Amino acid sequence: MAFVITQPCEGVKDASCVEVCPVDCIHTDDDAPMYYINPDDCIDCAYCVAVCPVSAIFDEFTVPANMREYVRTNRLYFS
Repeated sequence: MAFVITQPCEGVKDASCVEVCPVDCIHTDDDAPMYYINPDDCIDCAYCVAVCPVSAIFDEFTVPANMREYVRTNRLYFS
């Protein structure tokens, strides 16, 4: 299992999640609208979930139905 960042992060890009991640698996670039979690590096600690100010982070199995597309979007960012 990995965690996925979803729609509420778009345009916000608060770096709280990056700051608490113990394995530095949360990435973005200047052109990206949000942050992305590398599913291969994520250790499922969930520290990012607790600090996200917009409640945008879910484990991939509990992403709300209306945001399921972000599971694929996140994986594509790292492919």
